[in-house]
Amino acid sequence: MSEPVNCTHDCGSCSAECASRKPDKADFQEKLSAGSSVKRVIGVVSGKGGVGKSLVTALMACRMRARNHRVGILDADITGPSIPRAFGIHENVGVTPDGKLLLPSVSQTGIEIISSNMILENETDPVIWRGPVIAGAVKQFWGETLWQDIEYLFVDMPPGTGDVPLTVFQSLPVDGILIVTSPQELVSMIVAKAVNMAKKMEIPILGLIENMSYLECPDCKKKIPVFGDSHIEETAKEHGIPVLARIPLRPDIARSIDEGTAEYIDAGFLDAAVDVVEKI
Repeated sequence: MSEPVNCTHDCGSCSAECASRKPDKADFQEKLSAGSSVKRVIGVVSGKGGVGKSLVTALMACRMRARNHRVGILDADITGPSIPRAFGIHENVGVTPDGKLLLPSVSQTGIEIISSNMILENETDPVIWRGPVIAGAVKQFWGETLWQDIEYLFVDMPPGTGDVPLTVFQSLPVDGILIVTSPQELVSMIVAKAVNMAKKMEIPILGLIENMSYLECPDCKKKIPVFGDSHIEETAKEHGIPVLARIPLRPDIARSIDEGTAEYIDAGFLDAAVDVVEKI
């Protein structure tokens, strides 16, 4: 909305909803620490839990790293972190010599990772924090961590549309999100929640990734829809966004995540998604 014709530029005595009264989106964003550099921020989200956001985050980071990009992961699932386990990282986070900044742990292939599990005395300790404290931790992981020359930072979100996703969308310069879903009947509603939040926050949606899409018979190679027929194409068409990947149910994937060897999973099924992220 443009300014009124008779604008006095005294907003304190005016109730008009003109453009000059609206805060710039950048006003809410947290700044990176001195010496840090992050070129692109990619959020991995879903409208519900248990669909595989952490898996997708880990595998996308690995595929990007395999293409020789400098990659980082900010684990924003503060109360349910699983990223360090997927990479076999169990040590506590480090700090810079002056004690002012956190230092991410580095995976075997060079992916920088920060997570709430890495600031706990024991990684099995529960994080019993209220919303504002959790949101503050996410801001700290972004603005008080030394991220060195990161080309792509993936942010593993908690499920839903609550405090943390809102904090990430407002406080970080998110360049786009990947929405993770599963083949169940609820998929349309779940995706709609994530899509609508992203649109309200003016965050670009890169596409959908369906996890647990099918099981491939080891003998005849037939694809078996264990959780029923997929509705991902209809949902994608409804919202005008592309389907970027379908992740199969494979025992070796689950085993590698449990063993902390995510970097050695053959995840070629994500290459189309990686192509899209590279083009941002």
